[in-house]
Amino acid sequence: MQKEQDKIKRFNKTIQLDQAMQKVIAPFLQKRGFASRDLIKQWANIVPSPYDRVTIPDRLAWPRGAKSANGAILYLRCKEAHKVALSYDSEIIIAAINRYFGYILVEKIKISLSPFSYYSDEKIYSKKKITNKARKKIDNIVGKVENEKLKQALQNLGENISGKSD
Repeated sequence: MQKEQDKIKRFNKTIQLDQAMQKVIAPFLQKRGFASRDLIKQWANIVPSPYDRVTIPDRLAWPRGAKSANGAILYLRCKEAHKVALSYDSEIIIAAINRYFGYILVEKIKISLSPFSYYSDEKIYSKKKITNKARKKIDNIVGKVENEKLKQALQNLGENISGKSD
């Protein structure tokens, strides 16, 4: 007989993909200092333009001891051309984040040494070689989708799943 903890939990209802992926993503986010995914998920809605497109949260560092009540240090990945402007406008971003959450979440912003990459506007898929048979199968499945952005995303996903790296 199978142990209770080894059984796969079934939701028995339709849920969104981000809800289903929460258990997979949560440990990674916790290692980066994020209690939840809200800051990352709502980043474009929280910060003012152009920082919604040229920055992305990397991690939160919480100070130890009595200082922790003042907020965390937010490390941001930023495009090279905007790093100087970000250092001047960091107070604006801090105010926007704290206003969104309703409490002091961030006390200070530092620029992360990790390279910036923002995936929503750029094509993130590497080119893979796929067979004509696989391409026809993908086209048949995706051809029925009316939304162009969704259609392109599904096309790229299908090519990456069925393709082979160079």
